[in-house]
Amino acid sequence: METNFTGKKILWVEDDVFLSGLIGQRFGGLGATLFSATNGQQALEIAKKEIPDVILLDIILPGIGGFEILKSLKDNEVTKNIPVIILSNLSQKGDIEKGKSLGAVSFLVKATVDLDEIVNEVKKVLKI
Repeated sequence: METNFTGKKILWVEDDVFLSGLIGQRFGGLGATLFSATNGQQALEIAKKEIPDVILLDIILPGIGGFEILKSLKDNEVTKNIPVIILSNLSQKGDIEKGKSLGAVSFLVKATVDLDEIVNEVKKVLKI
């Protein structure tokens, strides 16, 4: 039996349409309320309006990059306490350290995780 995410709001920020679709189907199937953004401006607007329980954030995005989004979220009184999980293809130690130093709760490398691991990380962060 899978964990039920009913009542949990998840925002994912991802410009890869295929991956975004997979994430949406998986968390939607678990009952989460989903918000999706394909760029930084959208992500910041949705985060401030909806106050999601967790944000899955890509780093390489058109326009405002993920690190800048993360910094903006953490500098804003309204969004600073939302846990952010970075989900990126960047896997250099420096990138991971930068993400964590800016306030991400964890850093998942897309190439090395599957959907189950993403779901499990979100469960861990949300303590469900």
